[in-house]
Amino acid sequence: MQPRAIALLPMLLFLALFIGSGLYYQSRDVEFAFYQISAPVAILPAIVLALALGSGALSKRIETFIAGVGDNTIITMCLIYLLAGAFASVAKAVGGVDATVSFGLSVIPESLVLPGLFVITAFVATSMGTSMGTIAAIAPVAVGLSEATDLSLALSVGTVIGGAMFGDNLSIISDTTIAATRSQGCAMRDKFRLNLVIALPAAAITLVLLFILGDSGPIAEPGDYELIRVLPYVAVLVLAVAGLNVMLVLFTGIVLAGLVGLLSVADYSIAQLSKDIYAGYTGMQEILILSLLIGGLGALMKRQGGLEFLSRAIDRLTRGSSERRSGEASIAASVALTNLCTANNTVAIIISGSLARDIASRHGVDPRRSASLMDIFSCVIQGILPYGAQMLLAGSIAALSPLELIGSTYYCWLLGVVGIFAIITGIPKLGERPAARLAGSEI
Repeated sequence: MQPRAIALLPMLLFLALFIGSGLYYQSRDVEFAFYQISAPVAILPAIVLALALGSGALSKRIETFIAGVGDNTIITMCLIYLLAGAFASVAKAVGGVDATVSFGLSVIPESLVLPGLFVITAFVATSMGTSMGTIAAIAPVAVGLSEATDLSLALSVGTVIGGAMFGDNLSIISDTTIAATRSQGCAMRDKFRLNLVIALPAAAITLVLLFILGDSGPIAEPGDYELIRVLPYVAVLVLAVAGLNVMLVLFTGIVLAGLVGLLSVADYSIAQLSKDIYAGYTGMQEILILSLLIGGLGALMKRQGGLEFLSRAIDRLTRGSSERRSGEASIAASVALTNLCTANNTVAIIISGSLARDIASRHGVDPRRSASLMDIFSCVIQGILPYGAQMLLAGSIAALSPLELIGSTYYCWLLGVVGIFAIITGIPKLGERPAARLAGSEI
């Protein structure tokens, strides 16, 4: 596979159409500016361009695209979308969101609503190891909180995204942690400790910022609620923390929410439950289609040498230099740029892992440090990427354009700033690594 810069052109075209059209309509004061041209439509010209740029028989290029659409990671995400949409729809229909919000407002001090939401989300994401499942479970509650208060909807949902990425970055059972530690040959606990030193300052600043922003308006008096309607959310959180598969967690939540509706809501029937589940499916239509198409586009760009071009370009910039700082910056840049092209942080780490290990070896970067930086900067990009799965899922639940959420994911931006500071200063300093870990025998 020859590296080709032109293979990246389709992604640039998609971004120009997706973001550019929204900015254009916004400048003309058009309502719902970023919905005038939907992302699944904006990506079609990019796919056509990617197919045209490929070599060989058209049928083979189409097969590559279809293989990308059917990638295991992509299909898994789509199933999570459907289950998340169904759970959110049923839980709201049976009064679960309103009850949960009222319960939360009755136990959390007014000034700590946003910080509390961040901490809860971060804890759940760290426990269950998936930002997607966390957003699916907690974003509906964030929407309800914003409706019951004067808090910005984008800020509330952005807080959930930030907390979810905190957990995604730190959890020892997260796909990103597993991919980063295995590709760099270091222990999970060592990578966790390094990540924690960088993530905690970003989280602390985020909490202070959320405390200030969350005190900007009055909080509504909590309404009456029945604890049984809170049960589906409590069950989802408990099962998630227990480490149950995210799809099984969400399916259990749907069943429990349906039972609550059948037992406690007048005139709620099996037929209505079926309609609510299907309404949740249809609410995820846009994000599901876009994820499938992005998977296919990413496969074409990879096959045509676009990602290889990125890797080699970064590699050329670092050759001849032995400075530790240069190596760490290159590792961060490689995973960040790959993430921009693949819209998946785990896939980005896997693709750039071997390059990062080579850069680390040549520049004297400790593998623990390399694994930590890869996970950090992939989560930073994934948390602010308007066409990333997390942003799309949160936007679908909140009925907001992902571009409206970018500026509210404060934790992700602050994590990037603290990560860059860590590269510049070399903090935290590392001790000597045991020989067994050098060999990659412990993960």
